[in-house]
Amino acid sequence: MIESLVEQIEARYAEAQAAMADPEVISDRQRYAEAGRTFNQLAPAAKLAEEWRRAVSDAEGAEELLAEGEDPEMRAELNDARQRIERLEEEIRLAMVERDPNDDKNVIVEINGAAGGEEAGIWAGDLYRMYQRYAERLGFKCETMQASDGSYTFEIKGDGAYSMFKFEGGTHRVQRVPETESQGRIHTSTATVAVLPEAEEVEVEIDPNDLQIDVYRSSGPGGQSVNTTDSAVRITHKPSGIVISMQDEKSQLQNRERAMKLLRAKLYEAEVAKQQAALSADRRSQVGTGDRAEKIRTYNFPQRRVTDHRIGLTVHNLDQVLAGEPDEIIAALQDADKRRRLEQQAGV
Repeated sequence: MIESLVEQIEARYAEAQAAMADPEVISDRQRYAEAGRTFNQLAPAAKLAEEWRRAVSDAEGAEELLAEGEDPEMRAELNDARQRIERLEEEIRLAMVERDPNDDKNVIVEINGAAGGEEAGIWAGDLYRMYQRYAERLGFKCETMQASDGSYTFEIKGDGAYSMFKFEGGTHRVQRVPETESQGRIHTSTATVAVLPEAEEVEVEIDPNDLQIDVYRSSGPGGQSVNTTDSAVRITHKPSGIVISMQDEKSQLQNRERAMKLLRAKLYEAEVAKQQAALSADRRSQVGTGDRAEKIRTYNFPQRRVTDHRIGLTVHNLDQVLAGEPDEIIAALQDADKRRRLEQQAGV
């Protein structure tokens, strides 16, 4: 079974290498980009396959020598090789788990203060800055679409952005002493996060007749030209009831473009959710109600700890996480997701 998988990896990797060196492919921008993407996706698995071949060779060599007579050093080498083979087989299977088709997409992130009043709005702002720093560390481009007290919408652009942020959707709970708390009591507040893969126009067809578009005068900051012209835009998608408002840009056209981009993402996410619900009746919504009791992650300031409740992981580097370094948590979530997908594929 594993031999067949290794051969498949080697063949596909060699194919991708050949395609990237093919003049015809090089001259076709789209084909070259696809070949490069395939090459990069297969590179980790190809490296593991190479290590597996080496470990198998080491084991076979040790077995041949042991057949001539017992040798403690050779026995230890054989045991080591067998352990490497076992570990590499697991890693190869995980590396070849079918990817989420949205993984390469840009994402739109929405953060809203939920339970906890003013403190919930402050917490939403903290999460907003955490994700911005994390995105910048990864080399992604962040573009704020809308920002106000306790409510933030922004786009993260870059190859693979969705794969890094998709597990952040849900209720994030914070336990800390608010600056406004004179008695030093710990308060619990929440903010909800929604992570939406950006949808292209070709993926989501929107009938113009299904839209109600209203323009109005902006009420937010931005200078005289924003507040004295009808630059703000509200788009209502009548079939779904989704309402999107944008007012942060000076131009009505820019606000409309941003509103349509967010609407496409929401409709795309709704369609994906509908498809997944048909396969999995117990699928839960990303955001939920925002209640304090409902959470995917808890950030406890007194103990400087962060706990992700979905995988039971606790880390004690809260300051680093909020500074844009949640790498350990993200890696653990990705690993858990791969293992879940592997089990599903095995059960098919």
